[in-house]
Amino acid sequence: MDGIIDFFKELVNPESIIRHGGIYLLLIVIFAETGLFIGFFLPGDSLLFTAGLLCSTGILRIHPLFLVVLIIIAAVAGNLTGYLFGKKIGILLFSRKSGFLFRQEHLVAANEFYNKHGQKTIILSRFLPIVRTFAPIIAGIVNLKYPRFFIYSLVGAFLWVTSLVLTGYYMGRYIPKTQEYLEYIVIFLIVVTTIPFVYNWMKKKFTKRGLKNKSKESQ
Repeated sequence: MDGIIDFFKELVNPESIIRHGGIYLLLIVIFAETGLFIGFFLPGDSLLFTAGLLCSTGILRIHPLFLVVLIIIAAVAGNLTGYLFGKKIGILLFSRKSGFLFRQEHLVAANEFYNKHGQKTIILSRFLPIVRTFAPIIAGIVNLKYPRFFIYSLVGAFLWVTSLVLTGYYMGRYIPKTQEYLEYIVIFLIVVTTIPFVYNWMKKKFTKRGLKNKSKESQ
């Protein structure tokens, strides 16, 4: 049991993923996190930043622009896989019970986000953990035209990957001792990307409380 726990700890640690699995595991994780519904727990933003940082220090031996291109390809491929899954059998997920590798509330949250923001969700969701995992599936379910989905997916992947990977790369190259503070930077990224979910959760909670109060007053 301890071995399984340790495995998952390593799997969600962006630095461990790169140090132990290199570019291959990095691309697999990005693919899974952006297109397979079971990959919602994998690191995305922090992994991209860490990849750029470790590329600047030589731990990840690859040219930064080539790294960006490979990750964009993996991210788009992940989205396309999620889209095809959603188009074929994604609707069945709404009737599936939550389990260890699937949380229906995440699918519902992505669906609500799509209903609110429409097709540009494919771009915006790149910067939102969990939503970016389920957004392609929702796009497939609602039968978004494939050419349009592909363009949105490519644009979103380009913005997401270049902003985080190159930020990590240039910080590692020009700001001394950045790697020593990597753990704190990762925590900061996690907190920042979690804020929208906390906000929506609080908004829903207060809305429900307000409706209950109005219901009591009317009785």
